[in-house]
Amino acid sequence: MGRSSTIEHPRFKPGGSVAQRSFSVEGTRFPVEPAAPGLHVVATPIGNLGDITLRALRTLAGADCVAAEDTRHTGRLLSHFDIATTLVRYDEHGAERQRPKLLARLAAGEAVALVSDAGTPLISDPGYKLVAEARAEGHPVHAVPGPSAPVAALSVAGLPSDAFCFAGFLPPKEAARRSRIAELAQVPATLLLFEAPHRIGEALADLAAGLGDRPAAVARELTKRFETVDRGTLAELADRYGAGETKGEIVIVIGPPAHGGSYDEAEVEAMLRAALEHLPVSAAAADVARATGRNRRDLYRRALALKDGGPAE
Repeated sequence: MGRSSTIEHPRFKPGGSVAQRSFSVEGTRFPVEPAAPGLHVVATPIGNLGDITLRALRTLAGADCVAAEDTRHTGRLLSHFDIATTLVRYDEHGAERQRPKLLARLAAGEAVALVSDAGTPLISDPGYKLVAEARAEGHPVHAVPGPSAPVAALSVAGLPSDAFCFAGFLPPKEAARRSRIAELAQVPATLLLFEAPHRIGEALADLAAGLGDRPAAVARELTKRFETVDRGTLAELADRYGAGETKGEIVIVIGPPAHGGSYDEAEVEAMLRAALEHLPVSAAAADVARATGRNRRDLYRRALALKDGGPAE
């Protein structure tokens, strides 16, 4: 059968290692060669298992271990494709403890596959430090690209895609969330955000208040059975999602500012008024200064005037 035969496989041992170095798709088993030594950053499906790549399957089956955020979740993925590679938990809670062990595996010449719960690792997960330290120690780091929820949402939202900024999750607490939104207001690009289903309504309301009535989309359950992409202005979406329960994985896509980051006086005053609703004068001025690039002292004087009930100077 040539060199692809499982009998000639360099790591074949009787008693089950065929399963460890192979994968199955729709009942057909494919033997694989061992993955090259180093850290392999492997993208996995965000919902539809049909989106996994052949290279990802070969890498997961050929690795010495798979480092996963949630071994139960990734275990179901590996089981679906009959992959028996050892799973190691690597999440934000145990990363400091596990990272030296994974680096020791790399130093021993092993192949370690890094995966997140779904999508491309390092997008809102703890993989960044492992990649940085692996590179610092001189280990090869290989990209095995594939699905990514933010890019998938951008591709179907119908909003400008020539420049975009992925900003992860907004802070859960209101004051911190509004402060972060003020920082993002100056970004002259389409914004991509993750949000928890139970906070989507209040997050959209704060985004509408802090960014203005920009066009936006809420992409939910992408690639899954109940996928939806809901378009509208931020204010419209805030009204739609303000009541009732929302479920599923969510990406918010927000169009760039029409003014390209330049604010007129009315907009600056509106931002100051919004910031003063939840922040003291100095913090409100600082937030708006970061968002607009305006002089902080001038904004402080204007914020004081607004706080005292008078017109902004």
